[in-house]
Amino acid sequence: MPLYQQCQGCWHQTSHPGVSEASMGSWGEGQRPKPDFRLEKWLHVGKWLSPFFVTCAVYFLLWIPEDPPSWLGALVKCLPVLCLALYLRARGSPSLPRAALLCSAVGDACLIWPQAFFYGMAAFASAHLLYLWALGWAPLRPRLLLPVVLVCIPYSVILLLHLPPDLALPFSGYTLVLSLVLWRGLVRGPPASWGALFFTLSDSVLAWHMFVRPLPHGRLVVMTTYYAAQLLLALSAVPRSRHKSP
Repeated sequence: MPLYQQCQGCWHQTSHPGVSEASMGSWGEGQRPKPDFRLEKWLHVGKWLSPFFVTCAVYFLLWIPEDPPSWLGALVKCLPVLCLALYLRARGSPSLPRAALLCSAVGDACLIWPQAFFYGMAAFASAHLLYLWALGWAPLRPRLLLPVVLVCIPYSVILLLHLPPDLALPFSGYTLVLSLVLWRGLVRGPPASWGALFFTLSDSVLAWHMFVRPLPHGRLVVMTTYYAAQLLLALSAVPRSRHKSP
């Protein structure tokens, strides 16, 4: 069995009309799980995620992006994502989403320094490829690709008009990979779909802020949606049985 099919069982699966249980694999036995609103469940999850929320609070309180680039700033920026990687390891999640988070942390550190922007883009492209591999390709549901294409292509064309020539090709490749992650996230349903949407929003705002026109509170929007995206993708990678409180 291909590795990406083995990893599909570790992500939450949604039901789709006309898709048989066999084609759904171990994503969710062909049924959409009912929301669990038990207070003890969310308290249990919150306990495991408290390092992530604390490090996010530290980042926004210090507001490192307004300071000159430094290794301290890189560490503070990376800590929330590293905490999510440790959370997935503790919860028995597969290696692909954890590797995606580690690549994202490398990208976070690189983007602290403007001269390392290309390396940051490469690190995040690697993270998206790992997310894409983990999300898998079944069920396909190509009709969900249409709205992604209708939004991403015009926006990308506008950005390409403002990019330096040496970034045009890497940007196009990155946009393609991110669009595929958005498509596969929409197929999987929440929380993966919300994670992919927030990631796309974060990168779109960042690109506009950097290359077209600075936006009011642009950095705040970028980092808020970015951390939310990583959290939602991490939660979608936790095996369902692991969400149960003891």
